[in-house]
Amino acid sequence: MKIYSDKSDDQLISLYVDGKNEAFDALLERHKDRIFTYIFHAVKNEELADDIFQDTFVKAIMTIKQGRYVDKGHFMAWITRIAHNLIIDYFRQVKNENLQSTDDDDVNILNRKELSDVTIEDNMVVNQIHSDVRRLIRALPVNQREVLVMRYYKNMSFKEIADVTGVSINTALGRMRYAIINLRRIADEHNIALTM
Repeated sequence: MKIYSDKSDDQLISLYVDGKNEAFDALLERHKDRIFTYIFHAVKNEELADDIFQDTFVKAIMTIKQGRYVDKGHFMAWITRIAHNLIIDYFRQVKNENLQSTDDDDVNILNRKELSDVTIEDNMVVNQIHSDVRRLIRALPVNQREVLVMRYYKNMSFKEIADVTGVSINTALGRMRYAIINLRRIADEHNIALTM
């Protein structure tokens, strides 16, 4: 499989479509750890994660073989989206199987969402919000993105940011202000909710 290590994801997919099954093996090898980890974090069960992982790649194979793969250059995002949808399908199925009538006498009134720990669905919503925020940050002008990342992700003071970027503290503060204004504007324009 070393002969495929220098190929891009799209090149491997093309080779697979042309009948080179080892190309898909190389693609699977390249991405399996990240996909499995993503699934496992969502379901917290290794056996279930294995099942969803296998279903994810079976679905990917079928889609590619049918010529319906169109996300050129975005294989990782595409395969993660398949896994994400399968996880949601699983939780919907479990939820539908566990519905209870509130007319039942033995329904526990203390068994309410607000009294329970964070659910996997809550975690998925939070993960989606984080993903949306990262996408919004990538849409910012470079100088605004740079200041925002240093401040919120690297926990740097505005003095440190000013020193690193070679600008005054006021300029760093201004860039941060415009970054936040632009994030809000872009989120509004695309109807992106950044709260649960």
